[in-house]
Amino acid sequence: MKFIAVILLCAPLAAAQDSMHDALVKHWKVSSEFTMQVAKAMPAESYGFKPVPAEFSFGRLMAHIASANLGACAMASGMQKPVIPEKVAAFLKDQNAAEMDRESIIAFLGDSFAFCNKAVESMSQEKMLAIVGTPNRKMTGFEWLWAYFTHTAHHRGQAEVYLRLKGITPPNYEF
Repeated sequence: MKFIAVILLCAPLAAAQDSMHDALVKHWKVSSEFTMQVAKAMPAESYGFKPVPAEFSFGRLMAHIASANLGACAMASGMQKPVIPEKVAAFLKDQNAAEMDRESIIAFLGDSFAFCNKAVESMSQEKMLAIVGTPNRKMTGFEWLWAYFTHTAHHRGQAEVYLRLKGITPPNYEF
């Protein structure tokens, strides 16, 4: 009888855990698609655009989103982080580097989202709850995913302002 009571009490928790996982999978995919639309909305000749000198260029902003997502999704999932293409790694390392071409940045961004979507989808409840990270930055897998989902949204919002400053209407977000 106690066994049945435990099963009945755990059933809603298991359903909630599946719902949380399913929600993360869904919203990472939506965020991926929308961020790619924003990245593609900026013409190639404007990928070096900065609203003010202290800001990232549009292209560097997109590369930053991709690089940060790779690290966070690898950390959360335990999956091997993909190697960043040499050209992109050099660009990210040197803040004074010449701007990269739009197509290389869009490809890197797309690859990063493909990796993250695979990582998020593959995560078990144990991975979601496992505490991972560097000694000064430990979070659950879920927190890593949530934090970098938010990080993407923050920088995508900046990118939408860059588009508007160039006279381009950003794509509409669809849930």
